[in-house]
Amino acid sequence: MHSLKVLILEDNSFQLMALHQMLNANGVFQVLAAENVQAARRSLESKGPVDIAICDLYLEDSDGLELIRDLARQQQAQALIILSDAEPDVLEGTAGMARELGLKVLACLPKPASVALLGELLKAYRQHTRQSGPALSQAALRELLALEPFALEAPSQEQGLAAVLSFGVAHFQPVLHQHGGVQGVEALARWQHPEHGLLMPAEFLPLIEFAGLLEVFTWHMLEQALELAAGVKLVLGYWLPIAVNIPSGFLEWSLFPRQLEALLRRFEVPARMLTLEVVETTQMQTDSAHVEALLRLRMIGCKLAIGDFGTGGTSLQRLLELPFTELKIPPAFVAGMATDERKLALVGGALSMARRMSLGVVVAGIESEADCLAAKSLGAVHLQGCFLARPMSAAEARYWLTRARGSGGQGSERCA
Repeated sequence: MHSLKVLILEDNSFQLMALHQMLNANGVFQVLAAENVQAARRSLESKGPVDIAICDLYLEDSDGLELIRDLARQQQAQALIILSDAEPDVLEGTAGMARELGLKVLACLPKPASVALLGELLKAYRQHTRQSGPALSQAALRELLALEPFALEAPSQEQGLAAVLSFGVAHFQPVLHQHGGVQGVEALARWQHPEHGLLMPAEFLPLIEFAGLLEVFTWHMLEQALELAAGVKLVLGYWLPIAVNIPSGFLEWSLFPRQLEALLRRFEVPARMLTLEVVETTQMQTDSAHVEALLRLRMIGCKLAIGDFGTGGTSLQRLLELPFTELKIPPAFVAGMATDERKLALVGGALSMARRMSLGVVVAGIESEADCLAAKSLGAVHLQGCFLARPMSAAEARYWLTRARGSGGQGSERCA
């Protein structure tokens, strides 16, 4: 197991010592301790980057923002824990700034920290970096593809293709109307590893991209999604709207709309049933090539969703300049909104704006009854989240849809 290295920035000597002991109690012994930004910089220069930085914001001679910016710019930390008595809006603002700079924010915590909570955060970080850690390697790739680990040659394209077709699976999460009826499903990428079980996207997608298999993997997800839609039509007699995530890089491939149209014909699924959810929209350009690619997808009948709405600084600009038909409000804004007036106002504002722009909206990340009721109180039309229905395999999805059909289209009795 990788031995974690942690930096603490805390100007209270007692709390600094307490944090050091908490880290030791959780098996972390490579600890850099600093009472000011200058001392932290010197430690990083002499002992190298850290995995996690634990930063206070209010310091006697400066503030933690200065160090957080340094950590990101000089790539001296992978993740950040903000530990401070600052007001909630200051904590959230700092977390947002850190994410924009490229740091993974593990938590924003009020003082004092606890041994148990710190342990949970360290455990989550280790799990997150299990497959997609600091260095992508041929060994990790071979393990993901379930190849002989001691072979010296790099995996071939044929081996990669075989693994994608064998282990790359789509799970499907229902999207429900406000009053419980099934609106459609979203296809979510998973990897069914023969030894490690079901892996989440963060655990395998970096390696898939590293191996040059992202294109074939995305087409494999599209095929599974259209196969489900065609099967539901055959057995249940109705067309199931389905959403599939695609990388923004797909829009740079001139043949993508034509190949997608051929795939739709092969499964005999109307294009209007497919929503392409574009991720990483902040990396998209608004030049004629990208606009033309999106327009061609709209011309064949597909819908387009902006999948990371609000998480990039130019999402509003993208809505104005590109022909999207739907936006998804991500879990970061939805989780806990029932008790957070700021989140509730943000989601309500996004819904109002979408209605005025004639855009569809999916409120994603509904994890509690309170958040579900809060979304409904805002007039949210389409809801998605594990409180309503969890992601499930294609077989489980067909069974779930059959039951929903038998109960009059009510996909869930929760939050009625």
